[in-house]
Amino acid sequence: MSGHSKWAGIKHKKALMDAKKGKVFTKLIKELTVSAKEGGGDPEANPRLRLAIAKAKEANMPRDNIDKAIKKGTGELPGVTYEHIVYEGYGPAGVAIMIEALTDNKNRTTAELRNILSRKGGNMVGQGSVSWLFHKKGYILVDKTRIAEDALMDIVLDAGAEDLKSEGTSYEITTDVKDFEKIKEALKKSGVEWQMAELTMVPSSTVRVVGEDAKQVLALMDAIEDYEDAQNVYANFDIPDEILEQVKGG
Repeated sequence: MSGHSKWAGIKHKKALMDAKKGKVFTKLIKELTVSAKEGGGDPEANPRLRLAIAKAKEANMPRDNIDKAIKKGTGELPGVTYEHIVYEGYGPAGVAIMIEALTDNKNRTTAELRNILSRKGGNMVGQGSVSWLFHKKGYILVDKTRIAEDALMDIVLDAGAEDLKSEGTSYEITTDVKDFEKIKEALKKSGVEWQMAELTMVPSSTVRVVGEDAKQVLALMDAIEDYEDAQNVYANFDIPDEILEQVKGG
């Protein structure tokens, strides 16, 4: 999964930068509202909502905005009803892509995502075409300057993590979804801060992409992530670090 942690880290930093412009707030509000609607407004009893609140706070969303979004989900305030849809597609070089969307207009979102894919060298495919390649996992990045690898391994493996890898300047921790909160709690108790922690879709195999194809894949990913109704985008590319660094610097 080389390159995955670096790309995840880049996306995370870009999201925080976008948050300063208010760009990411719309997506966070949707997630807060849907999480509260599906699992209730108490974050202690709703792990998805707890994660959504943590992301909103990290993006410096005002508490009032968070509370209003939750109340819209629980029905205490009037709000829009969003539908959760998963789209599947292929990008340049045969890269498999999964897109999780929240929309109040399925026809509009389907047409606009299909257009984005086709303009950027990809295409939409039927349900089940690529989703079998991805598995939902907890994913945590820890900066290497925070802790030695052996010490971190003792903490996370004892807590039930599936894997710990050294990737560039970070440690990459993979967990089963049910153990995600437990691993975070173990890190917190040990005083270990993380760069990011999220539930994500991890590919079981990757496609090595270089040169112009790599740049096209990243341009497509950016275009999808910039689209308001796209909440999360997953892909199975393996792109060399130097190309990812160019994106980071751009």
